[in-house]
Amino acid sequence: MDDINMQKPEVPVIIIERDEQSQSKETETKVVAPSWKRKWLKRILALVAVGCMMVAVLAGYKYWNDHNNIGVDVSVSPEQNIEKLQQPAKREVAQVVMTSDTILDVAMDFYAIHGLKASIEFKEPDLNDRSVYLYCRSVDFNVDSTYIGSLVVNGEELQSDVQRFAYMAMVGNNSVIGVSRSEKVKDFVKKEGGSFFRQFILVSNGTIPNHFFLHGKVERRAIGCIDDRLYYIVTRNKETMWDFADALRRYGFIDAIYITGGKDYGFYRTKDGVRHDIGDPANYPHKKWKGVIPWLVFRAIK
Repeated sequence: MDDINMQKPEVPVIIIERDEQSQSKETETKVVAPSWKRKWLKRILALVAVGCMMVAVLAGYKYWNDHNNIGVDVSVSPEQNIEKLQQPAKREVAQVVMTSDTILDVAMDFYAIHGLKASIEFKEPDLNDRSVYLYCRSVDFNVDSTYIGSLVVNGEELQSDVQRFAYMAMVGNNSVIGVSRSEKVKDFVKKEGGSFFRQFILVSNGTIPNHFFLHGKVERRAIGCIDDRLYYIVTRNKETMWDFADALRRYGFIDAIYITGGKDYGFYRTKDGVRHDIGDPANYPHKKWKGVIPWLVFRAIK
């Protein structure tokens, strides 16, 4: 009895068996699954990278196209016009010579500029100011009085905007017109204390744009150039932009830029100093937008 009571209880032995094959399979599954996901992640990242590269290339092309391709031939580069602005002005008798003609059924009056210097002024010229030989509108503006297209007046930049590609630049006694998205001429004019504005293209290097932004038939005006001679051009009837531009091209204008204000009053002077009206004198002076309108004024060179 005592011997039985004194026996130690048996301690059970627990053996844990591991299925190496199952463990191997489980381990293999854990390794393969992340690898499959990483492959797809790499593919997605590669596609995103290619997409970003394509967007960058397209953006670069658009930037180049916007700054170089304007859809028409260009007769004078910005560098050439800057050189023209630096040359001594040709000395001539101050006068405006008016002629008329009809081309492609478009009746027009031409005002050839001789011996005059151009400037931008915000006060409409006085009818009795004998130093003024011609004046007209220049750049357009919005209803909030902000200007459309780059505008520099006496070296002060009032607007920087290249949405219109034609321009007129004035430095000293010289004036030029041209077509370019580049602001090189504007920057030169600003440095020299001159004036500059932008407008729509009508004719560039004897060609006209494929489309115009202004539609309908109204009285039209322009500044054009033939053999380095500037002309102010006025239609006598209402015309479309296309008909007006095509008539200017056929007449022989190498370059021509649009001038707003087809029905506005203006005047010109012949070499005897006599003033001649352009438009209806009843519309003088312009009371609306007084002090906002940038007038293009041609005065006798002193």
